[in-house]
Amino acid sequence: MADKAVSESAGVQAQLDRLEGMAAGKDMLGHERLAYLLARLGHPERALPPVFHVAGTNGKGSTIAYLRAALQAQGLSVHAFTSPHLVRLNERIRLANVLVSDTELAQLLSDTLDAIGPEGTTFFEATTAAALLGFGRHPADACLLEVGLGGRLDATNVVAQPAVCGIARVDIDHQEFLGETLAEIAAEKAGIAKPGVLLCVVAQAPDAQAAILRVAEERDAPVFLQGRDWDAGFDADQLFYRDRHGALTLPLPSLPGAHQATNAGLALAMLRHQQTMEVSQEALAAAMTGAKWPARLQRLSAGPLTGLLPENAQVWLDGAHNVAAMKVVVEHLSGTLAQGDILEVVFGLLSTKDAEGVLSELARLPCRIHAVPVPSYQSRPPEELAAIAAGMGLEATANETVEQAFARITDAAPKVLVIGSLYLAGPVLRANEEFPD
Repeated sequence: MADKAVSESAGVQAQLDRLEGMAAGKDMLGHERLAYLLARLGHPERALPPVFHVAGTNGKGSTIAYLRAALQAQGLSVHAFTSPHLVRLNERIRLANVLVSDTELAQLLSDTLDAIGPEGTTFFEATTAAALLGFGRHPADACLLEVGLGGRLDATNVVAQPAVCGIARVDIDHQEFLGETLAEIAAEKAGIAKPGVLLCVVAQAPDAQAAILRVAEERDAPVFLQGRDWDAGFDADQLFYRDRHGALTLPLPSLPGAHQATNAGLALAMLRHQQTMEVSQEALAAAMTGAKWPARLQRLSAGPLTGLLPENAQVWLDGAHNVAAMKVVVEHLSGTLAQGDILEVVFGLLSTKDAEGVLSELARLPCRIHAVPVPSYQSRPPEELAAIAAGMGLEATANETVEQAFARITDAAPKVLVIGSLYLAGPVLRANEEFPD
């Protein structure tokens, strides 16, 4: 599913219109087009500060958030490239700790698109190149790169010698690009491994772990593996972490969910074993409480959208769109529901995703499904989602918009979950006037 973007900035929108006319209307993996483009731009990828490169199916964005929070708490300046954006394209590019401005983003896109050759580009390649170009124009102490899709053939994998690499949890997703089996997908993710560069890896399912270790060995990349070389978990009201350097006891992460122990642990493993900069224990502790990552079990504030609900509504927003991610959300929320509570689930899903598998996870909770489309993307029709949910014994409605779904929620103090796609989360945040910063 190809990325899309619109902007309220006329300058940025003009470049996005240009890009739409140049880019393929679908995702395409590979490095050749981007290599030609970066060469025309003067190879900005060769002039980056130390790079932290993170792949994975679920958790890589949270890992990036902990890395950024720790490095900034250390007083360092950090570039970051993440995806997808939720509301504004600017969210993808952070230059020396600050989101790129509309003025600079328009210029970076213009310079990038001016350099596009006959081989063409994709949306993700062009925005990656624009980010790398911006990183080359601003000094910083570190650079964080989140893999977009896969790893081996992802556009971010043009960086030849990162300081350290990490692989978060690998699960079944994007089979049309990465392979049908977990082992095949894991091997693609492990393609970010580089000779002599430490690869920190969270504990994986056996097939995935074996594939990652095999690829790392083939590429002569040393592996630092959870459960063997490091570990992390929650102990009462603290996070514990241990590795060969010793043990740490840190505050609980501000990001909710038991899975955040592993994501935070991966960031700690990467920070403690890279060799390019000093990061104090005080900075690591600050990162646990300072990390922010929107639309991951985010509690929505009072705003125009939540104002459509009865007073005292609790609304969570999450971008979970595969079975493994939904399982994590369900496990977390099951502990928040009191006896007799019914969770009102506003649910939209792209057409490429496993609706039956995702809904089967939601069906473990006492819930009602309010199916909605994902605006501007090819998504499963709400009527189809509602029918699948009803077939599982769930009460379900089909709705044309999120607003219509909210209007159906009439409990005195409802608990609401909006979920199914990060591409749904963006319009929800915009409608509620909550903009990621």
